[in-house]
Amino acid sequence: MRVLAFPSLAIVALLMQVEDGDGSQSCPGFDTNPYVFQVESLAPGQVLGRVHFNCSEQKGLKFSADDSCFQVESDGRVLVSRSVPGKNQIIFRIIASSRDDAWETTVKVLINGEKVNDSAEDGTAVPVIMWPSQFSSSALRRKKREWVIPSVNYPENERGPFPKYVVQIKSNRQEEMKVIYSITGPGADQPPINVFTIDRDDGKIVVHQPLDREQIASYNLLAHALDENQNEIEDAVDVLINVIDMNDNRPQFTSPTFYGTVVEGATPGTAVMNVTATDADDKEKSNAIIAYSLPEEELLAEPMFAISSKSGLISVLKAGLDREKQDKYTLQVQAADMEGVGLMTTATAIITITDTNDNVPKFVKPSITVEAPENEVDYIVSRHAITDDDLPQTPAWKANFSIIFGNEKQQFMVETDLDNNGVLKIIKPLDFEKDKQHKVIIEVKNQIPFTVTMSLSSATVTINVTDVNEAPIFTPETKMDKHPENRPVGSTLTSCKAIDPDTAQNQVIKYQIGSDPGHWFEIESDTGIVKLVNFMDRESEFVTNNIYTVTILAYDNGSPVATGTGTILLELEDINDNPPIATSFMNRVCNQDPLPVNVTITDKDIPPNTYPYAVVLVHRAANNWTVELTDRDDVKLLRLKREIDPGVYEVSMRVKDNGKPHMSQVTGLQVEVCDCANGVCKEKRAGAAFGISGILAILGAILALLILALLLLLFARKRRSVKKEPLLPEEDIRDNVYHYDEEGGGEEDQDYDLSQLHRGLDSRPDVVRNDVVPLLLAPQYRPRPANPDEIGNFIDENLKTADDDPTAPPYDSLLVFDYEGVGSEAESLSSLNSSNKSDADQDYDHLNNWGPRFRKLAEMYGNGEE
Repeated sequence: MRVLAFPSLAIVALLMQVEDGDGSQSCPGFDTNPYVFQVESLAPGQVLGRVHFNCSEQKGLKFSADDSCFQVESDGRVLVSRSVPGKNQIIFRIIASSRDDAWETTVKVLINGEKVNDSAEDGTAVPVIMWPSQFSSSALRRKKREWVIPSVNYPENERGPFPKYVVQIKSNRQEEMKVIYSITGPGADQPPINVFTIDRDDGKIVVHQPLDREQIASYNLLAHALDENQNEIEDAVDVLINVIDMNDNRPQFTSPTFYGTVVEGATPGTAVMNVTATDADDKEKSNAIIAYSLPEEELLAEPMFAISSKSGLISVLKAGLDREKQDKYTLQVQAADMEGVGLMTTATAIITITDTNDNVPKFVKPSITVEAPENEVDYIVSRHAITDDDLPQTPAWKANFSIIFGNEKQQFMVETDLDNNGVLKIIKPLDFEKDKQHKVIIEVKNQIPFTVTMSLSSATVTINVTDVNEAPIFTPETKMDKHPENRPVGSTLTSCKAIDPDTAQNQVIKYQIGSDPGHWFEIESDTGIVKLVNFMDRESEFVTNNIYTVTILAYDNGSPVATGTGTILLELEDINDNPPIATSFMNRVCNQDPLPVNVTITDKDIPPNTYPYAVVLVHRAANNWTVELTDRDDVKLLRLKREIDPGVYEVSMRVKDNGKPHMSQVTGLQVEVCDCANGVCKEKRAGAAFGISGILAILGAILALLILALLLLLFARKRRSVKKEPLLPEEDIRDNVYHYDEEGGGEEDQDYDLSQLHRGLDSRPDVVRNDVVPLLLAPQYRPRPANPDEIGNFIDENLKTADDDPTAPPYDSLLVFDYEGVGSEAESLSSLNSSNKSDADQDYDHLNNWGPRFRKLAEMYGNGEE
């Protein structure tokens, strides 16, 4: 092992100060020493990598290698110049020389995964750092840790065996005494712990594992020199270990797939998209300098795209992009470090060619002939399909149609349907009698302009108009007439005339009334003459603003029958046929200082058959009343002239209009006259007092009626609660109303309560049945069996026994019939036989003796009249 002894760090620091003081600039030289290139094999012409020389001020630099198997280009690329003997590791030097200076660096080539040899084995010197304590001059002394110590470079990714020597520190005082060395800091006694350790006796620092510059780029350790008593005999020294970057990281694209778009027909140089890759190696070294390329595109005879090796910008290389031929390009993008000669990786760039309007839409059929009926509106004449090679559902594909010829009368329109077809429609009716054929030319464009100049496509549509049976047309369609409202019935008012537009069909037209709300007219079907059949009335509810509207229908004998409509607007002249009428609300008038009563005059006629009105009081009304004029023609004032007896008066008034002849009518107006005090009728106050007392009297009467009704209710209830004398036992009727409170179980109920079968029999009354003849002893009933299987026979036998038992009431069911006692006015029903007797065997005549309750049964079943 070669030892590079540093006599004193103080001298190094002093030399650095001197260099800084004179202002000269030193040339750093190569940025790395040593360079390590890892390859799988060596072949002539192969690029191993690139070295970087950091001295841009130097001119005329020349690079050379001390091994003739390698050569160095002016840009720093290291190439294999000839065959290399079989070795796993090759070490040589590269010298950069100028006219005045020379610099060198070491290159290690590791072949097929070979590792860097230990420095002690290949003779590489391990640097030695010595403490400056041997210098006593005050000019060279520095405070603690102010010495500038050269850094130590150590490559990353070194492989074992470990540990490996890195650097050695020494103190000159070790010649005088026993010196113990130690290190502290990250990588030693701080995380990551024990990456570096130091031999306490000789000061050699070793590394125990491979270093990774991408995780920790440098380690700053503190070296300590101690005596045997653990006292520091030297100031602590900084030991900076820089991890030398190796090209151990491939570039990584930020995305495995990049997407971009460019319009078809784009010119060369048009930017498309950017791809980006990163490298975790040292950004200041060539290991992280990435160069981009398109390896597959470069192999094409006519590549369409290119990429910037530095920025990764992909751009159009050649004109001719056409979406209709190829709408997508998939490119393989390669990124290699060491400016393109190192480790590489790939990604995919997908470029979509977007559409432009570079294809003209074309009609599938350039000309067609169709038929269309006359008189139709919104009728679809034809549909026109087109083709367009542009991208569907885009503005470059969607069509706009227009009519460029044959639409001078604006009878047609063309629109685009959902399928991008042109639809030709009729918007104004065609007339077969005027034009039997139309020729229309349609042109098609897209929604956006074309990118290049192209001729447009057009289609010619020949439309043959078909004749249809058209409705007769009135001339004029609306006719005005004016007549007095008192025209006599049977007179002719007007006539209507309709013509048939189908001149070639020679059809017959007939007429009829369409709308005549007052039923005033009739029309002659052949001539269209309108006659009056009822009296007209201008004041009718069917007349608006003196106009009466009648519609006339004209129909032909075509197939199908066509009907036209005409209108007669009849203006009715007013005749004075309505007398004026005086109206007034019921009014009270005081005898003292009477106020006038407003009288309103209405007249259904219109001027001049209305005002001015002449008003005259008749039937001696003028003795007590007078009429006064107002500023309105239809309002008069009725005023009391003198005091008269209080009461309601009918004031008769004749009103005459101004028509010719005059019309008049006598109207009786109701007016109440009363004596007043302070403007209020006295009778009104007395009536109000009497009204209050009357209301109280009415309320009292209502209360008395309520009390009377309550007493009647209590009396009726008490009467119902009186009990009648009970009947004798022989008059007991057991078939009235019974309480059915238990019905027993169903088929699934096996827990029989057999006591129910005895309940009625055991508790029956001990009575003598005089209505049964002859009197027999009660039969014996079978006792309850112990075996449940005999229940059925037990029930059947006791049922038969009960049927023949004349002393038992009808307990022949499973229901419980409670004894209700005596008191019924009806006779007993026990004489009715049980289930084994038919209706024919029964004698119902005795029902007549049982009272009114059984009278209906006697009528239904007895032998009397039906």
